[in-house]
Amino acid sequence: HVQLQASGGGLVQAGGSLRLSCAASGRTFSMGWFRQAPGKERELVAAISSGGRSTSFADSVKGRFTISRDNAQNTVTLQMDNLKPEDTAVYFCAAKSRFGPLDSRSSTYEYWGQGTLVTVSS
Repeated sequence: HVQLQASGGGLVQAGGSLRLSCAASGRTFSMGWFRQAPGKERELVAAISSGGRSTSFADSVKGRFTISRDNAQNTVTLQMDNLKPEDTAVYFCAAKSRFGPLDSRSSTYEYWGQGTLVTVSS
């Protein structure tokens, strides 16, 4: 069983940047960052394939967020720039235990981190 440890959340003003990191205790395949705001469903923010060559982003973050991974270190990073108040949410990293296509459905990810709060003030 792989454990995921997320870090890097915090409070930032609109227009600012934050970097989230997720460390996995073992090998993973596709990985993703999801977020959940109060009263809303969990949604995929960004995903990256096992080799790092394919990525996918929610329309709301395209051009502002980037996702990368370092398989030697078993880490995935979400760089968030030009943050907006609507980006405020708890962010979760997630990983798949099997090879497969990038997927926006949270139910297809077997491993989850504990969540880290991102608050963007206006």
